[in-house]
Amino acid sequence: MEDTYKTITEPSEGIYTEKRSKFIAIALPVRTHEEIKAHLEVYQKKYYDARHVCYAYMLGHERKDFRANDNGEPSGTAGKPILGQINSNELTDILIVVVRYFGGIKLGTSGLIVAYKAAAAEAIASATIVEKTVDDEVTVLFEYPFMNDIMRIVKEEEPEIIQQSYDMDCSMTLRIRRSMMPRLMARLEKVETARIIDDKEK
Repeated sequence: MEDTYKTITEPSEGIYTEKRSKFIAIALPVRTHEEIKAHLEVYQKKYYDARHVCYAYMLGHERKDFRANDNGEPSGTAGKPILGQINSNELTDILIVVVRYFGGIKLGTSGLIVAYKAAAAEAIASATIVEKTVDDEVTVLFEYPFMNDIMRIVKEEEPEIIQQSYDMDCSMTLRIRRSMMPRLMARLEKVETARIIDDKEK
């Protein structure tokens, strides 16, 4: 079961120049389409005098939510090579914006592809890449007398405790790496009075 993914921790930049055209690449960690939209608005305003502000993004640990945008460059010469760099580095939750200042000399389609690819590669090369785990959450309801049994499992399996409340009826929400969840749930289910509510039931 694939339960890890690679992303970047903070924004990074790369610059590539070719025949007086300057390509400024900015790689940004993102989690949502709203964040992407906000970043794009910022960079489109910041580089309002640039000829093109092209980008590509990839979201989600399954790496199925992605888009490439050429922003007026010939089709497939900008967004696609940027996305290609995201793919070849197996990254996700990332947006790469490449800003082009035209230097007066046309690069041709193959030149553009090389330039956008190189600029994106520079931004990725200067980024800090981390591997993260895909985590799932589960909530367990139980009666107070069985608290020790639950806490023993938590201590041994080491999930992160997200929320807990202790009344006559107690509840605890735990987060753990996806591949370790079945074992955690199997152990919790064996505790008397325990009832499991996973995310899908909430």
